[in-house]
Amino acid sequence: GIRAGRKGPGSRKAASRFANWIRDKVLADGCPDTGCGIKLYRRDAYLELPYFTSMHRYLPALFLTYGHEIAYEAVNDRPRLRGASKYTNLGRALIGLYDLVGVSWLRKRTLIPLIAEDVSGAGA
Repeated sequence: GIRAGRKGPGSRKAASRFANWIRDKVLADGCPDTGCGIKLYRRDAYLELPYFTSMHRYLPALFLTYGHEIAYEAVNDRPRLRGASKYTNLGRALIGLYDLVGVSWLRKRTLIPLIAEDVSGAGA
């Protein structure tokens, strides 16, 4: 999803825009809003992915790496009803950068076999 009419403090929105920009420069997956909590995916596609903590931030890049299509839809941004965030902008940035390096490394080393169709007629 893409949070439409995003609410929240300006500092958090600015940090999110900057983080999404860096993420797009490194991963080039075209995800406009990785922080949106609404994500829909096929179970079989999800189960193909490697599991690691905080992978939710990188699902679009991982799905693309494993040959799946992705799409984005605008969703309403709703305020938190209970509790408080346990992260500061700096804390989120440090965790996000650490994971970004890991996902970038993983994407460069992941080999997905391609099934080539024999169009010459010689294979059958």
